[in-house]
Amino acid sequence: MRKTLLKPNIPICRPNNRWVFTATAPPPPEWVEPTTDTSDLTTTHPKPSPWVRQITNLLNDDASSQMEPKLESFCRKWFIRLSPNFVSHILSSGRVKTQPDLAFRFFKWAGTQKGGGCNYHHTLECYALLIDILCVWKDVEKVKYVFNEVKQKGFLINIKSANLLIKSFGNVGLVEELLWVWKEMKENRIEPTLFTFNFLINGLVNLMYMESAEQVLEFMETGLVKPDVVTYNTMIKGYCKCGKTKSAFEKFKRMEERNMEPDKISYLTLSQGFYSDGDYDYCLKLYNIMVEKKLEIPPHVYSLVIGGLCKDGKPMEGYALFENMIQMGVKANVAIYTSLMDAYAKTGHVDEVIRLFDRMNNDGFTPDEVTYGVIVNALCKTGRVEEGLEYFKLCKQNKVAVNVMFYSSLIDGFGKSGRINEAERLFEEMVSDGCGRDSYCYNAFIDALVKNDKVDKALMVFNQMETDCCDQTVYTYTIIMNGLFNKHQNEEALKIWDLMIDKGITPTPASLRVLSTGLCLSGKVSRACKIMDELAPMGVVLETTCEDMVNVLVKAGRVDQACKLADGVVDRGREIPGRVRTVLINALRKSGNSDMAMKLMHSKIGIGYDRKGSVKKRVKFRVLVDK
Repeated sequence: MRKTLLKPNIPICRPNNRWVFTATAPPPPEWVEPTTDTSDLTTTHPKPSPWVRQITNLLNDDASSQMEPKLESFCRKWFIRLSPNFVSHILSSGRVKTQPDLAFRFFKWAGTQKGGGCNYHHTLECYALLIDILCVWKDVEKVKYVFNEVKQKGFLINIKSANLLIKSFGNVGLVEELLWVWKEMKENRIEPTLFTFNFLINGLVNLMYMESAEQVLEFMETGLVKPDVVTYNTMIKGYCKCGKTKSAFEKFKRMEERNMEPDKISYLTLSQGFYSDGDYDYCLKLYNIMVEKKLEIPPHVYSLVIGGLCKDGKPMEGYALFENMIQMGVKANVAIYTSLMDAYAKTGHVDEVIRLFDRMNNDGFTPDEVTYGVIVNALCKTGRVEEGLEYFKLCKQNKVAVNVMFYSSLIDGFGKSGRINEAERLFEEMVSDGCGRDSYCYNAFIDALVKNDKVDKALMVFNQMETDCCDQTVYTYTIIMNGLFNKHQNEEALKIWDLMIDKGITPTPASLRVLSTGLCLSGKVSRACKIMDELAPMGVVLETTCEDMVNVLVKAGRVDQACKLADGVVDRGREIPGRVRTVLINALRKSGNSDMAMKLMHSKIGIGYDRKGSVKKRVKFRVLVDK
């Protein structure tokens, strides 16, 4: 049964000297503060008001509409109203800061409070705290809504709220709002602090306004408020983020010039920049400097340096640093193990890959899909497909997401080992497993079919790619052309080439090599040269085309055609005679035709001239076979 509050009876004396009792209005609500009043006590740490815990317990995080009625009922029952300081305290609490919708609802409810002698009005600090919460969760629409209220209220800006607003707006990229706060500070003659400048630079950096951030930094360097390590670290972060690692390094050196010691964040940020640029050597240099200066090395720095060494093809050096990291008490992670495994896999050390995988499990780390993908790919590339299949099954048992790269690796492995039926089974199985096919998977299966002399089936799958809306890459066309040339279906191969050019796909050295060697072996040397000439104005020029064509012709015993090709290349001005001569000599020597190679080397063919009267003509390469 609901209890009702009864108004107290107050005794009043009537003229006839008789006392009677009459009802009066309840006392006005009291505005409560977030801390207990200890003004008469000696303490520097006031206790929080008991109302704080009770109000916090009423804030629910569900989507229902019960929170506001509960708050209103509670405050009416105890004759209290929440002061702006109390609202600010609640908005700055850990629970509310992680729930933007809850914070917004509480803020809106608090603004409706009445009683206690005056109506409630939010302070600028309340608005700033709410905006900060909304900015953290990227709710830009509500941020703009709340900030419009701030501008309409005409608050007098203060340094605490200004710092919070500049930081918040900078984090979500609201440049107009950020500059409005900065303008208000200048108009109200509020001197910015170091925090203000750092928040401003961070906001400009997040917006990629590096020139403006640079101007602020220059103003600080010549002004009263000097930049600190955080200022320079923010600039280094910005330049690295926009790919200007050289400028970031200049800021790093600038710190040293100003007798300011870079901290671990400086080294970490700069290392990330050099890593992104592929300058792994400098990542290692920065690491060595940190070791010399006995700075604390963050785990991510180890990840960058070890990852850089692995990408440079130096798994042994990476592993040595990995062991040093463990000795220093820094824990490894899945990414470091995976980088080392991938580096060893690319250098052919598959047993080291498996050993690292086992150690990773023993150390309590759970491999992810990337780790499993590395080990499956490494085993399949080295012909150990059965082992790769076991790890694939283990991945499924451990409920690790299986992506298309697993299937591509296994299909490629089965294709290279001649087990085309198993490759086709996996190709069909992946769809039923809910894994969509991409270009990598199609290319692996087409390549497997071509290698197993099933070009017609490969063409069917090639056409199926278009049906499945999967892009045919230059590698797809190269595989098909190579298969058709090997089956002496030269005209069909040329049709595939024309189709690739018509679709605007730029040929690669591999595709040009397949085309040129295929045409040469089919006796269509002039056709190959014509295609090369057509591609040259398009900017598609393969420097080794001539060398590849000469090598394949000589290897096939067609020295006369190789000499004819060499003359054509020189006559067109595509190559200097001396280089063509060297290529032909090496091709003859490698094919076992050392006598003809010696004959060419001791002759004037290609580089000498025959004089007939007053006319000089270069000695043609075809003379080598005519004599």
